[in-house]
Amino acid sequence: MFFLQRLCRAIDRLNFWIGSGVGWVSFIIVLVVFTDVVMRYVFNRSYVFVRELEWQLFSFIFLMGAGYTLLKDGHVRVDVFYQKLSAKGKAWVNLFGVLFLLLPGCFLVISTSAKFAITAWLTLEGSSDPGGIPYRFVIKSAIPLGFLLVALQGISIGIRSFLEIKGLTLERKG
Repeated sequence: MFFLQRLCRAIDRLNFWIGSGVGWVSFIIVLVVFTDVVMRYVFNRSYVFVRELEWQLFSFIFLMGAGYTLLKDGHVRVDVFYQKLSAKGKAWVNLFGVLFLLLPGCFLVISTSAKFAITAWLTLEGSSDPGGIPYRFVIKSAIPLGFLLVALQGISIGIRSFLEIKGLTLERKG
């Protein structure tokens, strides 16, 4: 059981650390969008590079922050029945949800997007638009990596649920 507790805490720390970094990327995207708006409406200039940077930063935030959001229980859920369950009942729902929905879904996305990202790296894929970002392969790598972080956090939730079912609790830190 000690190994499972340490694994849980390590996964939580990883997603917490990455989520904190993603927060700074959110600040960067605000600056980029502000600059783009000023350039377009004040100077009547627009750059493909900046427009692509906006959607790539947004994609990065969404993908890399999903594991952190799961750690903080921030994903949208319809909990009409869930909220009325006991702690052990919630643990059963979470365990089954992780095992039969979250992990298979993450595996599907990781297995299909990894080939996509590898191909992008092998060809050093860049933007097809003149003046666009020449490193599109980097953002394509965030797809499997982001879902890997979600899967890892799902494993942490599954371990916590298993421990709860067994009558053991593991407090969340962070």
